[in-house]
Amino acid sequence: MLAVGIDISKSKSVAAILNQDGSMHTSPFEFHHTQPELDAFIKYILNSKQSATILMENTGHYHYPVLKAFQEAGLPVCMVNAYQIKKFGDMDLRKAKTDKKDAVRIARYALEKSYSLVPYTSMEQKYEDLRFLARQYNQRMLTLKTNKVFLLNLLDETMPGITNILPLTTRTPETSLSVLFINRFKSYDRIKKMGKSRFLDAFEKIARKSRNRQTKTYGLAIYEAALRNITTRGENEYTLAAQDQCLELVCESQKAADSIILKMKTLAETLPEYAVLRSMAGVGDRLGPLILAEIGDIRRFHSGKALNAYAGNDAPPYQSGTFESHNRHISKRGNAALRKYCFEVMQALKLTRPQNDPVYLFLLKKEQEFMDNYSKVVLRFIWLFSIVFSAHVFQPYRRKRAIGATIRDTRVL
Repeated sequence: MLAVGIDISKSKSVAAILNQDGSMHTSPFEFHHTQPELDAFIKYILNSKQSATILMENTGHYHYPVLKAFQEAGLPVCMVNAYQIKKFGDMDLRKAKTDKKDAVRIARYALEKSYSLVPYTSMEQKYEDLRFLARQYNQRMLTLKTNKVFLLNLLDETMPGITNILPLTTRTPETSLSVLFINRFKSYDRIKKMGKSRFLDAFEKIARKSRNRQTKTYGLAIYEAALRNITTRGENEYTLAAQDQCLELVCESQKAADSIILKMKTLAETLPEYAVLRSMAGVGDRLGPLILAEIGDIRRFHSGKALNAYAGNDAPPYQSGTFESHNRHISKRGNAALRKYCFEVMQALKLTRPQNDPVYLFLLKKEQEFMDNYSKVVLRFIWLFSIVFSAHVFQPYRRKRAIGATIRDTRVL
């Protein structure tokens, strides 16, 4: 058996190949992510007439060309988290760091852990695609947030104080009253020129599109604000053009984010655990795919506690001699995005208040216990959410895992 370790870089990588006894099969070599060089590498492995455990780190998207070439050639490839390789290398006394040494380290890991490594499958590709879409969604939301700040700065000059009356909401731009209002009236100066009667009539028309029932209240409050406040660039054509452009960018960013969420939902529905996640209180069509994207394949965790640790919500024990710490803090060495989305689920539960939901009841209990420390409530909630979700999902796979463990034990013997 050969152990092949590949240290991935942006456009080229380094490979090391070890024999089963740990000796070097060939010196570490560099190859580019081009078809001819990948074909030559694959041909070399096939011509060896030996089974090969091929291992590479999961490096965002840089590994995709290599992974695709090996899979098309029928060679199974295993993936591993870069942090695991780093901790494996920490056992070395000498801390030299080069691409060739990294490739050898990955090959050694493949040799020693070959019994537990699982080849990358098309199901894993679905989780990779889901995470890719989640990253794209976060970028669109960041763009949306930035454009909103620019728009609010412009509104301070054209319609100061308007967001105190009409908060800027863009979740559904086509029916958002604030978006329709800004697009129609532009500035307080234009509202004053229209007069009270004409403005209220025009405002009522756009309010009907947004299905808002407080038309008269909002309309009077806005007109009074227009008379009371002073605009600094209310009639400046360049300011109004910039405001229109910012509003358009905000709406387009929101639509792009919504489009990505729709694709994520369609993809998530093909995964077996999504139905369980979606049935949990507080998890909707947006948070469900996002949480699943961050968790990935939940069957790689052996328990709910392992999933909790992956989120960085675990408090590792600290004990030395007769001393044992009881004032421990969470490690935060985990997925920050997953902790954020679980926090949003908690916020949704507090709004909907599902009285028969065990997670919500647990939340209420912890709020009473930690009234002076809200962060502890959040952390306890994330802990329970991880446990409950994993408990529902793990049940159908426990027997399969037990069979797999028996097979691995047999291989070791």
